[in-house]
Amino acid sequence: MRRGRSLPAHQPRPAEAQTPLADVTIVDFTHFIAGPFATLILADLGARVIKIENADEGDGFRSYPPHIGSEGVPYLWANRNKESVGLDLKSPAGREVALDLIERADVVVENFATGAMERLGLGYELLASRKPDLIFCSVSAYGRSGPSAGRVGFDPIVQAESGFISMNGFPEQEGVRAGPSIMDMAAAMMTANAIQAALIARMRTGEGQRIETKLIEAALNMLGNFHMSYLATGVSPTRFGNTQNTAVPVGSFETRDGPIYLACANDRIFRRLMTDVLGRPDLAHHPDYATSKARRDNQKPLLALIGEALRRDDRANWLARMHAAGVAAGAIRTVGEALQSAEVAALDLLSEIEHPVLGPVPNVGLPIHFSRTPLADPVAAPMLGVDTDAVLGALLGYGPDRILQIAREGGLGRARQDAAREVLGTMEGN
Repeated sequence: MRRGRSLPAHQPRPAEAQTPLADVTIVDFTHFIAGPFATLILADLGARVIKIENADEGDGFRSYPPHIGSEGVPYLWANRNKESVGLDLKSPAGREVALDLIERADVVVENFATGAMERLGLGYELLASRKPDLIFCSVSAYGRSGPSAGRVGFDPIVQAESGFISMNGFPEQEGVRAGPSIMDMAAAMMTANAIQAALIARMRTGEGQRIETKLIEAALNMLGNFHMSYLATGVSPTRFGNTQNTAVPVGSFETRDGPIYLACANDRIFRRLMTDVLGRPDLAHHPDYATSKARRDNQKPLLALIGEALRRDDRANWLARMHAAGVAAGAIRTVGEALQSAEVAALDLLSEIEHPVLGPVPNVGLPIHFSRTPLADPVAAPMLGVDTDAVLGALLGYGPDRILQIAREGGLGRARQDAAREVLGTMEGN
């Protein structure tokens, strides 16, 4: 894979500072995006996240391109600051290890198909009977009950079903999905918030509880005020491209050497644009444009006028004038241009962290900053099962002989089972 620009090394947090979620242990049965991104947030906040993976196959996101060495970049993105334990949950030995880990955990998070945890003997009712203070979180597309509970659902499907696609794109074209999996990430952020709220509630009551988050509900919330618009009027909002039907002028405009996005959300900013940027004070108070309603009624001629003016000079010059005048505007960038911009460079958001097998890998931090309890230092996403023996030994107190026996019984996957049988066969032969 061709690498982008070199990144600075991560600057470590103060050694004496605590993390916000120090002493919280999470057993994470999630895969792909919605679950892992939620537990990534919690891991960055300092929780110990033990990722349980199929010992022989791992999280399917490991195979998604592009790759750094053997690992998919999407997997590396979503699984920072976690430990990987490889188990075969369908074997009695693997299930017993999982139960022992859960006994020592505060939170369980899962996003299997509905009913899978129950079939594995790891359902909420059983776990809560053994550990009443356990917080058990399920992430799914449609929920764990109701007519759609058994359906398979992914981010673009709920983008479609929620009405989001109908609002995304240009009015004369078919609706389009958002490129990034924004509904997965919205559900993940809701999940991380819910888990933290449940931890606070447990501090007060001493009791655990079950949490559910659903992609379809996250997607409906991501409609913003437009769901309320429909409920208030009975009229479905439609897509309006790069303009906006509530404020004018808002949209994309070509300059002499590249596009910009401009947003005048109120009369005051519009007057600044006309007077201080475009040199058209005559239009600032013109009856066709002086008020928000007038500008909405006369949107097409106003946008054409602004577009003609902006094509006369370079993007950097226009943006400098707009920023100086207090007009909200920015360059329309590629992903590469955004990540290499001066604004991002000043944020200390991007860094490079060392992976024990892959070497240096890029890292994008969370947009959260604490003065007293900074986020955990980033540790690269683990290789499959790399922490199995260490976690079983240090957290569960298993000795080498017991781990070898679990492996022989198939609890740690086929490869470990074959290796254990060979070791035990050699020992018996001697």
